[in-house]
Amino acid sequence: MKRIATTLSLVLALGAGGPAFGQTVLTLPEAIERGLAASHRLAEIEARRTGAEAAVAGREATSRPQVSAQAGYMRTNHVTAFAIPSPATQRLIVVYPDVPDNFRTRLDFQWPIFTFGRTDALERAARAEAKAVGLDLQAARNDLKLEITRAFWAVVTGNESVRVVTASLDRMESALNDMRNRLKVGLVPPNDVLSMEAQRSRQQVLLIQARNAYDVALADLRRLVGLDPDAPLQVSAVFEPPAPAQVPPPALVRAAREARPERQALSSRIEGAGDQREAAAASRRPIIALGAGVDYARPNTRIFPRAPDWNESWDVSVNFAWNFLDFGRASAETAQAAAGQLALRRRLDEFDSVLDLEVRQRRIDLDSALASIPAASDAVRSATEARRVVAERFAAGVATSTEVLDAQVALLQAELDRTLAIAGARLAEARLERALGR
Repeated sequence: MKRIATTLSLVLALGAGGPAFGQTVLTLPEAIERGLAASHRLAEIEARRTGAEAAVAGREATSRPQVSAQAGYMRTNHVTAFAIPSPATQRLIVVYPDVPDNFRTRLDFQWPIFTFGRTDALERAARAEAKAVGLDLQAARNDLKLEITRAFWAVVTGNESVRVVTASLDRMESALNDMRNRLKVGLVPPNDVLSMEAQRSRQQVLLIQARNAYDVALADLRRLVGLDPDAPLQVSAVFEPPAPAQVPPPALVRAAREARPERQALSSRIEGAGDQREAAAASRRPIIALGAGVDYARPNTRIFPRAPDWNESWDVSVNFAWNFLDFGRASAETAQAAAGQLALRRRLDEFDSVLDLEVRQRRIDLDSALASIPAASDAVRSATEARRVVAERFAAGVATSTEVLDAQVALLQAELDRTLAIAGARLAEARLERALGR
């Protein structure tokens, strides 16, 4: 089988005469690497993960002190100054002067020192969402790897189909010319020529269909790996069958549940929904905050009597706020978060049931694909021997050229079937790996 794999690899890589100048030649690992680097889908999720991490930093900052600088100017109308006479000097003391221009600056400090778990719950919820988005990115990477693998093997099989149908058509054209020459000398009846012309027309239709499928697969692969739509591209694949899976299906299912990033993301979001519910419930509880500040104003209203001078003052306070009557708002938010968490749990249950079926189905597909490879190889050996026998019979004059042509086409089709079987096994292996979260 290894000798077969090497031969097919050389046919695929060198069948077109080698890569042209400026042509990109990709193996499957190289295609996956380029596709991961060029994916707009992954870039979008990466941006969302950056935003989720920024949200975590924002939630962390809410539990830390805040220091702000404030400044303001206010113009008021003129008022009559209020003054009282001094008992000692009999002079007027201005208690409330007319100061229409008011300036105020303040350095303010606020720190919520106790929120009854609300801030911590919101921070944990943000961390859970950031973790879930990171797992979404990993799942998208796995999906993209499988998509690139599918497109890669579609190009490989499409290329082989075009090669086989082209070779079959060339041999049919040669046989048709020989048949026409034999008709001219009266060795074959006209209906033999017409039958071969009909077969040639059918092969031409098959070639058009094969080229169309190959071009579509090649365009899809170019898109996935980030190449221009018209960029020359050639793939290089080694046709080695994958190793059969040795682990029983129940163990594979358990491994998939532990490794699938989608399941981990759902679990993380369930935890985050629980934290959201806890934060909503904590909004019924009071908040204790520490405040402080330094004022520098003209006039400073904290200094009596009021004077049109710049003066400073400071304050320190402990503030208690309790929204004990919100007419059901906190209860509604708590119920909403609980319903969201329950919905995520049910989605996780559904995912587990589908995952069990998916892993078992992918394992069956791989076993079936691997079982078809020996049969396809036997078909190639049989077709090769059949072509040899027909060629000897034709040389002895006891077989027709149509039989020789049929044997050659059968051999080409058998080789294509073997190629499709190996490619199908590789794709089945990739699908099983994706189902296992690898």
